[in-house]
Amino acid sequence: MIKKALTKSTDLLILDYLNTRMNLTKDDKQNFENLKRGYEGEVIFNSMTEKLECDCLILNGLLFEINHTKFQIDSLIIMQQLIYLNEVKNIEGDYFYENKKFYSINEKERKDPLLQLDRCSSLLRQLLQYLGFPIPIEPWVVHINPEFSLYQAPRNEQIILPTQVKRYINKINTTPSKLTSKHERLADQLLSLHIVKSPYSILPAYTYDQLKKGIVCQVCHSFMVFLRGKYCVCGKCGHVEEVESAVLRHVAELRLLFPDRKITTGTVHEWCQVVECKRRINRILERNFNLIGDRRWVYYE
Repeated sequence: MIKKALTKSTDLLILDYLNTRMNLTKDDKQNFENLKRGYEGEVIFNSMTEKLECDCLILNGLLFEINHTKFQIDSLIIMQQLIYLNEVKNIEGDYFYENKKFYSINEKERKDPLLQLDRCSSLLRQLLQYLGFPIPIEPWVVHINPEFSLYQAPRNEQIILPTQVKRYINKINTTPSKLTSKHERLADQLLSLHIVKSPYSILPAYTYDQLKKGIVCQVCHSFMVFLRGKYCVCGKCGHVEEVESAVLRHVAELRLLFPDRKITTGTVHEWCQVVECKRRINRILERNFNLIGDRRWVYYE
């Protein structure tokens, strides 16, 4: 049972929007690509764990703090007698271990996922002790990308290679487990301690005026969108979306990018541009939001 579904982080959502509407610097672009690749790997792993038929509780994308130290968890699977802790990696290319260090094939030292796993495991054990539920942890680095190869892999380490992922999932699925209300309480306690806003946020500075305006295709992210009756049609990939759905999608984008900016008919009209009729925008906002204020001071929440 999925107790906490996988969702895109706020940083990834914002960078995705900004990547479409402005030119990101090389570093910001790299940060965006890394977050995107990591999320895509978690999506693949999540698509496998959500099919588990054993008695378990699955929590995805967690951020905790214990003893003034924060740590992230990609996937946690609570079983009767143990917890599977999964550090999901979507790394592509050839890598190797040498002298207990992790290198890419061009012999550049990289951040070792095993060290990250050890740190995470230790902090999770401390958190479980604090909660009065010292259940054993089985931690694994799960390499999900089929284009990943690891040479000189250390023996007896907690590494799952791409060719082993299906067997690993089957191992979890066949682990005897019968959960009780204690496990449910543990999951609820963990969820209550989850930190929603990440302290590791690294976002570029941006302003409303510098961002490109217009409706963006939901599929290919193109600005080549035009209106045809009650639909928005992408001139690049042909994707069709109802105007109301597209407007609401862009209101959500606007609210995330500029949380302090009031949502008004004029602002949404300017942001979307393709919908020329302000009255049409106004009707959509009235149907989906609460009207605040009076006359020219009206906005929506």
